[in-house]
Amino acid sequence: MKYINLDAKVGDLPGVISPARYLECLSSLADDLPVGARSFATDPEHYDFSSKRCMKDLEVQYIRTVGADDQQVEIQFRHNCWKHDEDLVIRYAGVSSFDAGGVEDNDWADLGTVILDEVLPHQNGCSHEIAFWNGSLTVVCRDLVATWTEVACPDK
Repeated sequence: MKYINLDAKVGDLPGVISPARYLECLSSLADDLPVGARSFATDPEHYDFSSKRCMKDLEVQYIRTVGADDQQVEIQFRHNCWKHDEDLVIRYAGVSSFDAGGVEDNDWADLGTVILDEVLPHQNGCSHEIAFWNGSLTVVCRDLVATWTEVACPDK
């Protein structure tokens, strides 16, 4: 990740996850993001760890290509009942690159939960890098649409 710090230090406490540097740069980056990516990245709840719409602690439920040309990818993230009451689906259009670091045999559960993500402008539209405890996903695409869907959580 370019701006997100997965090993920040706050005072004497190391190992802190911090989106602070990314959030400082986001206002200048936002105009260069496609419309859907901009809306997703600049949502005030996105990087608020106490928010129900923060990606932190979500886990991949599935990843699939949509359409015949394989240029659309859909990732569904499952909620974590102690924090979220919605699932998140991100649809990536015009995918030019998809990298799943740390995943073997498409076993997405091996990734663990989301730590943080970062959406950046890219010559092909935008890049979306998602860090998990056991790997990462990076999608380069023309644009993305993120949709939160309410779920009934039996653990609440």
